[in-house]
Parts: sequence; C-alpha cells; structure tokens
Amino acid sequence: MSRVRQTEEPAVAHETNLPAPAFRDPKRDITIYQGDSLELLPALPAESVDLIFADPPYFLSNDGITCHAGRMVSVNKGDWDRSQGPAANHEFNRTWLAACQRLLKPNGALWVSGTAHVIHSVGFAMQQLGMKLLNDITWVKPNPPPNLSCRYFTHATETLIWAAKTRKSRHTFNYQLMKEINRGRQMKSVWEIPPPEPWEKRFGKHPTQKPLALLERILLASSHEGDLVLDPFLGSGTTVVAALRLNRRFCGVDLSADFLLLAMSRTMAALCVVHMAVVSFPLDLRGLFMDRSRHGFPKRPMPIRAKVVHHETKYFFVGAELREVIFAVEAASLEAAWELFRASPKSAERVLSVVKTETEIYLA
Repeated sequence: MSRVRQTEEPAVAHETNLPAPAFRDPKRDITIYQGDSLELLPALPAESVDLIFADPPYFLSNDGITCHAGRMVSVNKGDWDRSQGPAANHEFNRTWLAACQRLLKPNGALWVSGTAHVIHSVGFAMQQLGMKLLNDITWVKPNPPPNLSCRYFTHATETLIWAAKTRKSRHTFNYQLMKEINRGRQMKSVWEIPPPEPWEKRFGKHPTQKPLALLERILLASSHEGDLVLDPFLGSGTTVVAALRLNRRFCGVDLSADFLLLAMSRTMAALCVVHMAVVSFPLDLRGLFMDRSRHGFPKRPMPIRAKVVHHETKYFFVGAELREVIFAVEAASLEAAWELFRASPKSAERVLSVVKTETEIYLA
C-alpha cells in the first residue's frame, strides 16, 4: 500500500504577498485561493509541490454550436475560454507551465488535460521548458454528443499528457496498484471512463467538469498519501475532492467566484464524508475509490429484494471559521439537531452549514 508522508509544515506557506485563502482547512492541509493563477503561482514557495493536475482553457468558445442532452446549445463557456490567436494561446501555456514547473519538487510531475485545440501547444511548451514527457493518455468517453455538422468524426476523446519536471526527474508511478485495478494486467494508455455522474453535479454544473474517477486514477497512479497536489485551474473542484478522499494535501486556484463557490460546496461535503469515515465509522477512505471505467462495472447487480436492518439520520454542523465539522449528532429532525447543538459545548461557534445524511443498511 502507498506510504504516508508526514509533515509539520502547512502545504502552502502563507506569505505576505499572498491573499487570504478563500478556503482553508489546516487539519487536512487544504488551501483554496481566488485569483489569477499567473499572478498567484509565482508567490507560492518553489519546489513545494509533488503533483499538479491542470485543466486549462481549451480555447473552444468560438460562437459555434454543439449538442447537449439532445439539445442544440452554444459552445461558448466564457471569456476565459476564448482564443486570442495561436501565438498568444501558446505563450499563455508556456507561462503557466513554467510557473508550475518552478513549484514542482525535483521528482515532481504534472498532468494536463485538453482537446486537439490546446493539447499540442501544451506538449510543445513542455518540450521547450525541458520537461520529460512520460505518457499521453487517451480518455475515451463512452457516450459523446453527436457531431451536428456531419463534417467531422464525433469527438469522443480527450488527451492527458503526463510529464515529469525535468529529464532527470525520478517520477512516482504506482505500477503495481494500477495493475491491480486493471485486474492483474498492465494498464494501457487508453482509459474508458464515463463523464461525471449526476451525483457529482448536485451542487451545480461546470462546463468542463472532469469525472471523479479520472482524478482518483491519476492521483493513485502518480502520488503517495500525504503528497501535496496543486490544481491551478480548480473549476468545479474535482481535484480537491479526489485529494480528500485519497488522503493527499491540496492547494487550488481559480479566478471565478461562482466556480469557487461550487468547488467549496463540494469540498465541504467531501470533508463531511471524510469526517464520517474517520470518526463515525471505522472505514478506510481508499475503500471508497471506485473505478468506473469500462472494466470497473460489477458483473452482477445487487439483488433487488432486500430488508432494511438499520436506518440512521445524522446532522453534521460545519463551522464558519475552521470550515470543518464541529458537531455531529443523530436526530429525528433538523430542529431536534439544532436543539442538541445549542446544548453542546460548541454552541458558541458560528455555523456555516448543516449537512444531513441518511444511512440505510440492507440485508440481501
């Protein structure tokens, strides 16, 4: 099993030239900033990051159309996704990649996702910066939207480039774990993983949201527990959720207040899951990892006829200052939970949100 790195220092040094974090959980070393990555990344300490995942702008917002859920919709995602021309786009990629390279430890590595509109520029920029290209992964989407113009093949894949900081880097690769996940065979560079499932979007939608299964596989493959993971284009927060579930430290940046709110909502929900797994139940969070690739689906569904043998409703109170679960209680209703909270030693603390969970255990 992967080893755990212990550290007494925070994942990110809070220097005076850094803004106050939009979200900070010191217990699990999670830090999220709002701002422009090109401005914030140079302020972070050099050679402090073990692994980076980046999902940069694809420069696809060109006033075209696409198909989503059977409907014709605009491809425009926002001004941040508009092309400034090949030269300017490539210079942007070189700039943020160089900033990420400075942050990586000598044996650190990074992953970048993209379509043909951007990934070739990213790969060339990596070569210009002296990085070592390790793999290009083809992520296959089983049910892609149809091509409405009927003038191209249906876009059914994205490419992920995995690169080490320099040609001398000794990158992390958990080969045996990947082989186990792939049922005893070497894992290939073609991954068939479905897009985000509905439960992954319950807090809101992001136009380029990545599935949790994809980020979990990346982190499991190329990092260890306790490693510091950075995402310079945080978006919906899938990377921080994966980091929390797999016991990695995390730092993320995003410019959009709306996307940050979405990411923080998902983060706080994930923190409650972590709290429940560690405190309420003796579970190993790594057991929650589920490979939803083509080979990861169970062969036989769970029997429909089942008897409920246990039902439990719990309420988790998230503090406004620490942004973590400060009080958890089993109660019949929200009103009853609040009464119990007010009678507890934590009653003086401000509450940011209350998360309700219902657990049912079935005997098949």
